[in-house]
Amino acid sequence: MKFLKEIEFPTNLSAYSKDIFAGLTVAIVALPLAIGFGITSGMSAANGIVTAIVAGFIAALFGGSNWQVSGPTGAMTVVLIPVIAKYGINAIPILGLLSGAIVLVMALLKLGQLIKFVPSSVLEGFTVGIAIIITIQQLPYVFDVEKGSGTRTLVVAYKTLINAIDSKIHWVNIFLVAATLLVKFNIVKIIELLKVRIYVPASFAALTLVTLFSLIFNLTIPRIGNIPRAAFEFNFPHIAITANQSNDQGLINFLIPSFTIALLIAIESLLSARVADEIKKAPKPFNPNLELFGQGLASAAASISGGMPATGAIARTGVNIRAGANTRISAMAHSVFLLIIVLFGAPIFAKIPTAAIAGVLIGTSLRIFNRNTFRKVVQEGQASFAIYLVTAIATISIDLIWGIAIGTLFSFILKRIKK
Repeated sequence: MKFLKEIEFPTNLSAYSKDIFAGLTVAIVALPLAIGFGITSGMSAANGIVTAIVAGFIAALFGGSNWQVSGPTGAMTVVLIPVIAKYGINAIPILGLLSGAIVLVMALLKLGQLIKFVPSSVLEGFTVGIAIIITIQQLPYVFDVEKGSGTRTLVVAYKTLINAIDSKIHWVNIFLVAATLLVKFNIVKIIELLKVRIYVPASFAALTLVTLFSLIFNLTIPRIGNIPRAAFEFNFPHIAITANQSNDQGLINFLIPSFTIALLIAIESLLSARVADEIKKAPKPFNPNLELFGQGLASAAASISGGMPATGAIARTGVNIRAGANTRISAMAHSVFLLIIVLFGAPIFAKIPTAAIAGVLIGTSLRIFNRNTFRKVVQEGQASFAIYLVTAIATISIDLIWGIAIGTLFSFILKRIKK
């Protein structure tokens, strides 16, 4: 495979030192996100952390972007929630292996170039749809109620709200979510007022302060709980039949969800890498086919190691670049630092309130929505805004893959009408 020869590494020590610092910064930011997405997907905090460590390292080592940071994402949780509800957690190894293999085939067939043909308004609508879905998924943790039944995002959200209305309002949880958001969006201003020259990741600061507050006042609230230090567990892929399945199901039933997961891995990872190039103003664009190769390996390895399929993460990639990353060493270092935290800091992180995690994820979703990009879409005209809106609505009401497909088809139809 000739394209593997394009993998680049730093050639001087100063580049390594900057990358290592950036890796530490991203690890601090990635930890609460990995925990949150692990729990939200229907798995566990440990599963999310394992995914960030394994997939983050392998995708960085073999991928086609020098700045991409990979791991569990909100978009992947959206796909995994209905899959886990139907097939159970034991199906993740085979689904991860199949979807990873499909992405590897995409790389070998050089299908990564196709991302260039997806209109920017579709990609922006897709991103906003993901942000809204991530926010909706946090309702059970905000109100401390049981998640509504079902697999469709809007249906689950409606039933969750009904559960919240029917039960006693947990004001403490709501307060902690609000406090987390308040700290997350104002910590930089607070540090500037104190005239202290130090970089503190907003998510980490919010989690730290809210957790300390909950411990000082001995609040009786749901917390992350035990994070197993021996979280890595090789699971040989097999067809798992759960109580939710009939005995006549076999490998063929896993092909459709595997293709869905594979498409999401490809689309989100290529989108994130493209955004990274724009932020970094890269003189040389990332290699899309090499990125698919790395992501395919990463998802397969993470899924059979006690994790789940992963993708490139836009938010963490942005943090990586802002922290001064120069090469892929920073993303690899982020995985190593996460492993160190799990081995030596698990008891501390177990005390984090789930409401604080929900606040961090809601805050992440709000940051995903870029007002400048929205203005740009509006300024491009009614057609561009319509495509943006249709894609976002389809992503929320149906699913992510259909959102991209419907948005792209709608864009094609509008262009044909104009002609």
